[in-house]
Amino acid sequence: MKIHEYQAKQLFRAAGVAVPQGIVAKTSAEAGQAFETLGGLIAVVKSQIHAGGRGKGTFKEAPAQRGVVLVKSAAEAADNATRMLGNTLVTIQTGDEGKLVNTLFVEQGLKIARELYLGIVVDREVGGPVLIMSSEGGMEIEEVAKHSPEKILSEPFDAIAGLYPYQARKMAYALGLDAIAVRSAEKFLPKICRFFVDYDCSMVEINPLIITEESQMMALDGKVTFDDNALFRHKDVVALRDLSEEDPAEVKAADTGLSYVKLHGNIGCLVNGAGLAMSTMDLIKIHGGEPANFLDVGGGANEQQVTEAFRIILADKNVKAVLVNIFGGIMKCDVIVSALLNAYEKVGFNVPLVVRLEGTNVEIAREMLEASGRPIISASDLTDAAQKVVKSLGV
Repeated sequence: MKIHEYQAKQLFRAAGVAVPQGIVAKTSAEAGQAFETLGGLIAVVKSQIHAGGRGKGTFKEAPAQRGVVLVKSAAEAADNATRMLGNTLVTIQTGDEGKLVNTLFVEQGLKIARELYLGIVVDREVGGPVLIMSSEGGMEIEEVAKHSPEKILSEPFDAIAGLYPYQARKMAYALGLDAIAVRSAEKFLPKICRFFVDYDCSMVEINPLIITEESQMMALDGKVTFDDNALFRHKDVVALRDLSEEDPAEVKAADTGLSYVKLHGNIGCLVNGAGLAMSTMDLIKIHGGEPANFLDVGGGANEQQVTEAFRIILADKNVKAVLVNIFGGIMKCDVIVSALLNAYEKVGFNVPLVVRLEGTNVEIAREMLEASGRPIISASDLTDAAQKVVKSLGV
């Protein structure tokens, strides 16, 4: 689960992590009033969407308008807000469809001496959380890793003990901070690492992390992703969820107990098992097709879930064929075919359907498919299934 920047900063502040003063605005009048309330000579008006690259992003309805702008008056804040609110912002991370901006965050302007990068993730190789920092703040960390990997620093830390002061100093000195900034980092870095653990985050990113002219470390941005499996421990975080930022199909799938991620291809996939689903998508691509989704119905899917899975897949207008790939381990193949045929009746198919089955009661299941009289294409193995579903598109 993701949250907006302003929400992340509210949580940061509560955790003792230094952030600038900021005010949420949902109208242009509120944006102008926010500038006045902050009381500075400059402020920054920021679009709030679940995507990066907002500063370089442009609006479909106003191509000259950026997603993050520096303003010097209340009137300027209100004017920019008018062009931003209710319009679609396109960034490098949103794709061409962009995202609708419904909320702005007006933040105080600061005198910045340096921009840094900070990220925290779980590293499976080290078996715990890792603090990642770089002197190249404001840049995509992927680009830094590609062109200047030596500028990326990493420091694993203990999830229980947190980041020790000596580790914070080590990172600060490696970044070339002065003595005052090092002391600020000794306070800031352990707190943001503790936040990561306490809130069961899967990712925290601050880009840029700034050093002010007073040598104070501060989070100028905030992206936080939480581990969905731990949300039951964080009711306050669940309350921050913005469903308008999520794909409706993905939300519906999650409510049904399905793991679904929409992609940009034209071959719908229904598979039981995450690893098998990944392999299925790989084989489709190898044989010249493009998967339209990742969809794992799990090992114990029932008829209702299978039916809903088909509805979700076929609701995507880009889907021109569907591949069902089932390995009957816990789930028997004849049970899944029974659910599949019933779902077929309820949903109705107007695109080719290829089914590959393997595992428990597979022969019974294949006989059921053949006896159904439905124009379902059977496949002997995964390669055969991938080839047949791609061929059904005329590729």
